[in-house]
Amino acid sequence: MDRTELATVLRNARARVDPDDVGLPHRRRRQVPGLRREEVARLAGVSVEYVVRLEQARAPKPSEQVLAALSRALRMGDDDRDLLYRLAGSEPPTAGFVPRTVRPSVRRILDRMTGMPALVLSAASDVLAQNVLAATLLGDFAAMPPRERNIIRGRFLGGGLAGSLDPEEDEASAAHCVGCLRAAQARYPRDPELAALVAELRSGSERFDELWRTGRGGRRRPVTATIRHPEYGPVDLDGDVLLVPEADQCVVVYSAERGTRGAEVLDRIRGAAHAASHF
Repeated sequence: MDRTELATVLRNARARVDPDDVGLPHRRRRQVPGLRREEVARLAGVSVEYVVRLEQARAPKPSEQVLAALSRALRMGDDDRDLLYRLAGSEPPTAGFVPRTVRPSVRRILDRMTGMPALVLSAASDVLAQNVLAATLLGDFAAMPPRERNIIRGRFLGGGLAGSLDPEEDEASAAHCVGCLRAAQARYPRDPELAALVAELRSGSERFDELWRTGRGGRRRPVTATIRHPEYGPVDLDGDVLLVPEADQCVVVYSAERGTRGAEVLDRIRGAAHAASHF
């Protein structure tokens, strides 16, 4: 492990990230370019003290899970990510790892979907990005600990979402949900975050474990989802899936037919999001 070079790479990578690219507002004038250490820590799910020690070449060897979280938080491309791993004394990820970097063009599409909630999911159902309406409907995933930014985890174990997918949906839907995760693990057997998620779900949810042991696979498909919102109550929305095949990701867009209660709730959410943006 080359602590000095690792520290240099991390400091320079932090300075290159535009706060807008990771959804952080410019609430006060920044004295230096890029992200602050506390912002990197929040995005990566580690302590500020640990980030400081890494950048001062005083930290012990980071785990592969921490390196993965840091490379995502710092928006590293494949080359920079591989360098980060090697300087830390670890082998870089291969095709056995879930792609969790969202292409800038996909982010632009998401931001321009101003009429419907939309979010980007990884093959493991991690929420990688969301637009303002999705944050208003489901909660701000960027403000949650990284391990809680997973749709399947929230469904079976609960979480800090403002609106949650109805856990009482039919058995076929739940089995399909588990099948999607099993298929992801088959494609990415070396991914430590995915393995940890499956282990947590199997130990924490008897229902998930029973469905997992059936050995069925699945793939993400359009559904009508019941979302329970603390203010608006249960609401049925159509969730359509737009695939990003080269990254093994998808964009889920929520909508409702005109004249339905779902459409009325989406109108309210658009109003709330518009009011918040002008606050």
